[in-house]
Amino acid sequence: MATLLIGGNVGIIAGFLVAPATALFLHRREPPQSRHERRRITADLPFAADLMTACLLAGRPVSAATDIAADAIGGPLGERLTWVSRQLRLGADPEPTWATLAKDPAMGPLSRAMSRAANSGAPVAEVLTRLADDARESARAASVASARSVGVKAVAPLGLCFLPAFVLLGIVPVIAGLASTIIIP
Repeated sequence: MATLLIGGNVGIIAGFLVAPATALFLHRREPPQSRHERRRITADLPFAADLMTACLLAGRPVSAATDIAADAIGGPLGERLTWVSRQLRLGADPEPTWATLAKDPAMGPLSRAMSRAANSGAPVAEVLTRLADDARESARAASVASARSVGVKAVAPLGLCFLPAFVLLGIVPVIAGLASTIIIP
């Protein structure tokens, strides 16, 4: 496209430079489906952790608590928790099973917390309670940052609309008036 817009040898060189940069940008861009899944997992994570904590405090094993939370939550988080529950019921080692989910950025906090709890023998209910509190706090901070950015984003269109009007109605007549007094004495 750059070759056609610019033309000539410069356009060919620009085309060779723009094409790889565009391909790299499009390759690194996250697909909308995975972005939607990540947001949904992040939103459901505190509730899932609270539900698993309640099940653990009621005396259920980790695999049963994970399965109950997966059934109640559903969606992408439920699918991943169902997989973990099945692996744990089949007798898989908990630490590598949870560590498998760490590749997903949205599941990373839960995965790391459960891996540490399985490795250290820490009470899982306390770990999940802290995880739920941290997830809620980070969601709260993200919503505050998003609300603050709305004000900044709202100013840009206003500036683009009012700045030309200000220049045409405020500055141009003043300059024209000054120019007419200087040129015509």
